[in-house]
Amino acid sequence: MAQLAAAPKDNAHHPWKPPVGGLATAPGHDVVHGPDITVAPGLDPGDRRVPAERRRPLPAGVTPRTVRFFGARPGGAAPRATDLDRSYGSGSRTVTRPGQELLLLAYGRDVPGVDI
Repeated sequence: MAQLAAAPKDNAHHPWKPPVGGLATAPGHDVVHGPDITVAPGLDPGDRRVPAERRRPLPAGVTPRTVRFFGARPGGAAPRATDLDRSYGSGSRTVTRPGQELLLLAYGRDVPGVDI
């Protein structure tokens, strides 16, 4: 347990950087990999809602390069968040979902019940 508790401090100066967006998008790992555990098996994403203050800056890091890098398939949709004043992309139809779900889609994840 002590080893687990020490891990953040022990790795604070690790040279790793996120592959897209640099350090500003590092919290995206919390937003994407945490829900990977609940969304993929079909659990209610509300059970693993990342706080809005951690999600709020992330849509700014979603660019066409990000979408291509992660293999997302926007399919002509214009994603708009229902819980954040953010959006990304453009398209002939609007898809409105909670920001956390839109970020999962931008990072190449499938979200049950959402077809973009």
